[in-house]
Amino acid sequence: MNIKLAIFDFDGTLCDTRAPIIAAKQETMRLYGLPVRDEAACASTIGYTAKEGFQRLFPGIEDKLLENCVATYRGLFEEKKAEMPPVLFPGVSETLQKLREMGIVCTIATARNQVSCHEMLAGLGIKGCFSYILCGESTEHLKPHPEAVLKTMAELGFAPEETLVIGDMPMDILMGKGAQAYACGVTYGNADRETLLKNGADFVIDAIGELIPLLG
Repeated sequence: MNIKLAIFDFDGTLCDTRAPIIAAKQETMRLYGLPVRDEAACASTIGYTAKEGFQRLFPGIEDKLLENCVATYRGLFEEKKAEMPPVLFPGVSETLQKLREMGIVCTIATARNQVSCHEMLAGLGIKGCFSYILCGESTEHLKPHPEAVLKTMAELGFAPEETLVIGDMPMDILMGKGAQAYACGVTYGNADRETLLKNGADFVIDAIGELIPLLG
């Protein structure tokens, strides 16, 4: 294995955003009189767009209510984010720096919207670590469709066998494998080892720093 391109998910892989996401989703449900889903159910939608997340939590939700939920959730997320600031997972900054020193190009593929993603990356001090960033608006198809990986490889000139996708959810693994790339799951995010392996992960790590010996 000769990995030259590392494509990272954002939420649950680089940054711990679980608390404000869940709090904002549950508050939105309360405001609109919807049944309040528990933490596990809300966490299972992390990595999807806000719209798809609510559709998964409430199949058949009416379009107007869905639109209102998405708009309200996004506003509430900003409020909750101020109360519960997202933080990088341990070792993220150091690992990204080491990967760059190893000559590995680091990029991001996330369903998070562009404004939010770039703002958070800048605030966390890691925006400069990435050569290419694809957000929810950047592709026609979202995870688990492989478009984001295929687009990144094409734009930067890498082959699937040189590419590793790193993420915490099954959709990240499926996205990578759908592009014929390698896929690495992380257990410290929102899915467990068994789930990640069942969805085709080539590797599963318990801390992001384990990427260094894996790729070294």
